[in-house]
Amino acid sequence: MSHECAVQYACQAANINFNVDGLINGFWQLTIDGLSWGAIYALVAVGYTLVFGVLRLINFAHSEIFMVGMFAAYFCLDFILGFTPSGNAYNKGVALTILYLAIAMLFAMLVSGGAAVGLEAVAYRPLRKRNARPLTFLITAIGMSFVLQEFVHFILPQIIDGYGGSNAQQPIVLVQPKTQFTIFGAAVSNVTIVIIVAALIFALATDIAINRTKFGRGIRAVAQDPTTATLMGVSRERIIMTTFLIGGLLAGAAALLYTLKVPQGIIYSGGFLLGIKAFSAAVLGGIGNLRGALLGGLILGVMENYGQALFGTQWRDVVAFVLLVLVLLIRPTGILGESLGKARA
Repeated sequence: MSHECAVQYACQAANINFNVDGLINGFWQLTIDGLSWGAIYALVAVGYTLVFGVLRLINFAHSEIFMVGMFAAYFCLDFILGFTPSGNAYNKGVALTILYLAIAMLFAMLVSGGAAVGLEAVAYRPLRKRNARPLTFLITAIGMSFVLQEFVHFILPQIIDGYGGSNAQQPIVLVQPKTQFTIFGAAVSNVTIVIIVAALIFALATDIAINRTKFGRGIRAVAQDPTTATLMGVSRERIIMTTFLIGGLLAGAAALLYTLKVPQGIIYSGGFLLGIKAFSAAVLGGIGNLRGALLGGLILGVMENYGQALFGTQWRDVVAFVLLVLVLLIRPTGILGESLGKARA
């Protein structure tokens, strides 16, 4: 058997397509859709990178903070705003739809932010007071991830009928995807516009807050040298709490944007894979670097879309992680590779 035949049979066995024509023909559409996915990854990735920059902690429970935000947004639309779950899209007009989505997003951000602060107070602060080893923090983060998942899986259905459990929530669709305009023949839907614009606004606001405000300087000071920052009057505990709060708020915003794109994705395990990808995006851009997390998220979203067109949909997730490995082999610190403590406006 020739080498070419061996490669062909191996690819067929692995079900890899190598659909180059599909990638070329759908390039712009894949790029636009990938940017919308990447914007969601980027907002979640900021939570990982901020906590790592300040505490040198990989907060693996952050994916479940995102999951809590999804359920919070759903609860707001269902119980507070009175939208009955169904498979049909509501038509409330542009102004009212934006208002309802803004209320749901704000509620999700508050709940996710509160959950993130509560997680820090319950799980991590006692460990810091006991000067626990880094491995202990990592194990605790993984443990809290499973605790939050199983709470929604088993306990939440006992508290609120119809919520949580093994099945995804029945969708509440406020925005039916409709093409608004085209770019190089690629359709840009209203959902894509909302996701990208909202993500850019949050990213810009976060960057300004970190680089141009007093508490942002405090975050960077603690990230660079916590001992000296404390001697200069910066409250390390308040900075840590603020860092978790910002990450939680952005995760809540990302949760609402995710439910716009995937209305049927609200499930107790819905944050797991997305959280891993967001963490990968943070590492890809340079863990501990705010702008690196945003850049890494966008690149990851676009490249995994290219990958699924080239190799097949079933290889989408594999492409994302292979990309991460390749970048780290070339540049171990990530694309930007600058720590939060050394970041400048």
